Amino acid sequence: MKTKVLLFIFSFCLLVSCMKDNHFNEETNWDHYLGGADKAQYSTLDQINLSNVSELKVAWKYSSEDADVNDRSQIQCNPLVIDGILYGTSAKLKLFAVDAQKGTELWTFDPFSGAFDQFGMGTNRGLAMYSSNQGRRIFYSAGDRLYAVNPDNGSLISTFGESGSISLHKGLGEASADYFITSNTPGIVFKDLIIMGSRVSESTRAAPGHIRAFDVLSGEMKWIFHTIPLKDQEGADTWPEGASDRIGGANVWAGFSIDHERGILYCPTGSAAYDFYGGDRAGDNLYANCIIAVDANTGKKLWHYQTVHHDMWDKDLPIAPNLVTIKKDGKNIDALVQATKSGYLFVLNRETGAPLYPINELSVKASDLEGEVSSSIQPIPTVYPSFSRQTIMKDDLADRNEEASAFAKFIFETTRHDGMFEPPSEEGTIIFPGFDGGGEWGGGAYDKVENNLIINSNEVPWLCTMDAVVPSGRGEGLYKSQCQSCHGDQFQGGQLFGNVPSLVNLKSKMKRSEVLKVVENGKGVMPGFAHLGKDKVDAIYDFITGQEDPNDKIKDDSWPYPYRMRGYKKLYAPDGYPIIKPPWGQLTSINLDKAEINWQVPLGSYKELENVGLSITGTENYGGPVVTAGGLVFIAATADEKIRAYDKSTGEEVWQHELPAAGYATPAVYSVDGKQYIVIACGGGKLNTKSGDEYIAFTLSSQ
Repeated sequence: MKTKVLLFIFSFCLLVSCMKDNHFNEETNWDHYLGGADKAQYSTLDQINLSNVSELKVAWKYSSEDADVNDRSQIQCNPLVIDGILYGTSAKLKLFAVDAQKGTELWTFDPFSGAFDQFGMGTNRGLAMYSSNQGRRIFYSAGDRLYAVNPDNGSLISTFGESGSISLHKGLGEASADYFITSNTPGIVFKDLIIMGSRVSESTRAAPGHIRAFDVLSGEMKWIFHTIPLKDQEGADTWPEGASDRIGGANVWAGFSIDHERGILYCPTGSAAYDFYGGDRAGDNLYANCIIAVDANTGKKLWHYQTVHHDMWDKDLPIAPNLVTIKKDGKNIDALVQATKSGYLFVLNRETGAPLYPINELSVKASDLEGEVSSSIQPIPTVYPSFSRQTIMKDDLADRNEEASAFAKFIFETTRHDGMFEPPSEEGTIIFPGFDGGGEWGGGAYDKVENNLIINSNEVPWLCTMDAVVPSGRGEGLYKSQCQSCHGDQFQGGQLFGNVPSLVNLKSKMKRSEVLKVVENGKGVMPGFAHLGKDKVDAIYDFITGQEDPNDKIKDDSWPYPYRMRGYKKLYAPDGYPIIKPPWGQLTSINLDKAEINWQVPLGSYKELENVGLSITGTENYGGPVVTAGGLVFIAATADEKIRAYDKSTGEEVWQHELPAAGYATPAVYSVDGKQYIVIACGGGKLNTKSGDEYIAFTLSSQ
């Protein structure tokens, strides 16, 4: 009897301990964003495997019925699935719970109370769940607030913050109170803390990207790490004096990894603002473009490694590092693998930050823009292979037809293209593999059995052209500084964050008052620019609609730099495809012990090109893969609106299924009552594809 009592007490304590550390049944649940605090994107489930994957069928569909009719909404959410309930977000950022076996809705929470079209903006990539003997709560961000929601019924937990939410401006100082801030990627839970990064402006008036930890129960800020160091803090000497008072960015927008055993938080930061000109921020700019390891309990820095010095190319670290174990010289080393937009892997010792193999500081070309202070060296990893192409040569130019070939040759001969660290220029500089990778926020999947990293990449050139600021009408100057990068130099719209609308014939589409409301509040993926005020928005509207007073030469005081980037421009030939030969998207498997590529295959295809004799080209892709113990890699991500399965050992495609809209998200893998499922959010809304509002789950037809 005594033995049974002791066993019961031990089991109960173990259960409480697991809840305290926010651990659920990892075998059957998908309980963290991207599968775990280690960001492995791995499932131990093997019911679906190479022998039966062809039998997958649709198990259920769930529609939020809130896709944008103009195809400007997205769903990038990697949902949580815990104890038979799936938690996800919709195109209008509603939080919902559904039965993970049937797809039937259990509850929804709308942070905008039905007014998303007036006040909502942004996308959401996932959620964080806290569970302990203190209770459970889901944390997620919408707009500029972090919400704590009861997972049982979708109600706000009123004891958290201000009636259930806190402002993401909290702790950043009065100066940033009116600046744009949100958090597309979820924070991460450690003990009784929710640790948050942020998305901030990449232009003027950018909030600082400081990392903050909040009490999960009260919302009180517990610690802050200044990614732009304050005066006398370590790293301040890599910035000009007073930088922390006027410069923003250096933010963790891609999420965190945590080594729970060691209590170490890993923070991948983005570039400092302004992204493309740094004449006002001379120096290496710590802790921008860094992997920072901090004590998750206190926020104290343990070590850092900078992957780009004085960034001028928007080379943000796009994903939290994978926490792995690598065998080297007969020893197992706990390490991290940080993928980059350039297609490099920075592989570092998890405890010390020391590279496992040499990372060389190579000399690079200096900028010739007036006032720029570019770094003379940049870090280049050795031994580990890159997972995407990184330079464009003449032989890489498109030759699929005469028109594409002639256009590609013209671009190549009239722009700068001498490698990844060719500085931005007035002639135009080709950015390759592109502003959106190489690697992107979908991340890489880590096969813990074979010690392989499977990662997808984009390989599409973009053009970065810097314009010297010259006297102009106020509206023209404001448009160029605030709007042109996304909406284009001819108002044509673009594809940076989604299907950005054209502003051609704006006067016939929207009234002046309607434009003011959108600019103030933001809409879709567009942030709000409330700081501009009515007079400046009126001036922009007049410029776009051809009504600007030519005598209005009031200085644009919102732009302090001598240059502006003309706009984000993908280099497509007149036929609508990239100016280089395919592949334009790839899926790569790299063995981390051997530091060599196992296989590399094109990811996605354009049927219309296959029909005229071109092989599978790969497409641009957003969202990442998951790998399973069943020998499979699942990934959607592609512009051809399909989800696929690959043999993890060979890269052979073994299954595909058409989706109602492109799955620009990372799948989740889970099991309920002994049945395994794969679920993907089908939100579309990028790469000129239609928007969707469905989640689709697949299971075996025989189950």
